[in-house]
Amino acid sequence: MRSLDFSSCLSLLGIALVLLATAVVAGERPRFREAGFRVGIFSPGKWNAITDVEGVLVGHKTLIIGDSIRTGVTVILPHGGNLFREKVPAAVYVGNGFGKLVGKIQIEELGEIETPIALTGTLNVFRVADALIDYMLSLPENKEVRSINPVVGETNDGWLNDIQERAVDREAVFEAIHSAKSGPVEEGNVGAGTGTICFGFKGGIGTASRKLPETLGGYTVGVLVQTNYGGVLHIAGVPVGQKLGHYAYRREVEGNGSCAIVVATDAPLSPRNLKRLAKRALLGLARTGSFMSNGSGDYVIAFSTYPGNRITTGRSPRKLDDLPNDKMSPLFLAVVEATEEAVYNSLFRAETMTGYRGRTVRALPLDQVIPMLKKALEPEN
Repeated sequence: MRSLDFSSCLSLLGIALVLLATAVVAGERPRFREAGFRVGIFSPGKWNAITDVEGVLVGHKTLIIGDSIRTGVTVILPHGGNLFREKVPAAVYVGNGFGKLVGKIQIEELGEIETPIALTGTLNVFRVADALIDYMLSLPENKEVRSINPVVGETNDGWLNDIQERAVDREAVFEAIHSAKSGPVEEGNVGAGTGTICFGFKGGIGTASRKLPETLGGYTVGVLVQTNYGGVLHIAGVPVGQKLGHYAYRREVEGNGSCAIVVATDAPLSPRNLKRLAKRALLGLARTGSFMSNGSGDYVIAFSTYPGNRITTGRSPRKLDDLPNDKMSPLFLAVVEATEEAVYNSLFRAETMTGYRGRTVRALPLDQVIPMLKKALEPEN
């Protein structure tokens, strides 16, 4: 078989761009990497999702009802067993604290998570927390349990959703938990991302992962984001928001909003090192153009699934494996890259939505953005 010459390669690239543009016009919105782009130096896992961390499960319940309800709940399970009986090491890091993060105090104090992690809309938080308690108490092994620390994060979906209806109920939470699975994760206008807005465009759920080479430990870092924040959008360093004339404080585009970030890893980490890992996720958020405004709730929940570090009763003293400090840097870079790409996936996959009071939020215009990125990122000959 003869090799292709340079002009043939350019021709094939042109055909690929035409096909991609056709797919976008037809409504088949690709993920960031499917559109031909990449960020960072490390490779993603099989699914390029938080579920690449073995044992992690994700479930959504999306509520689109009439012309006013645009909300939902997303749950992340560190493993499929009884989390109260097999807790996982965890940490929380807050960039800006305009948020309602239920369960933070006990995670800070004890360094562990004992329920699924749920993300939802702001005024749904307390109903979701109550439902998580119901779910944990429903497990046969927990009949004598007298204290549970549900973990629920949020962003405010009140522009597209009639937020005072508090539509996410116990049934919705149970459905999300029971539907949780490994493999590909649905993104965009789903679950907790149903009514969110990011950089003035439709936001949503996004996820990505990084797999370290064996020489650096071979560990996986997975990230899931609920994007609902403002700023000046940059994609892989390209000032997309400015080029589109759509960015914070220009005309009607707001600079406020929030981003909830969940980080999972199979690396053996203590709560101390998990907090260090969580901090770095916010660097990935900054790469996308966030400046963590006054009205933004930006926080990271991080946990380790390493089996040897699960926290069970009756094990005293408890042995905890922890990577040495000088082995953490590759994980730091991995979480920055995965967070950045997860945000892009949330924007690329989200679709235009009309909701409460007839308000419409447009999706990121990929027919303009993809050629813009191709032009900026392709090396000059």
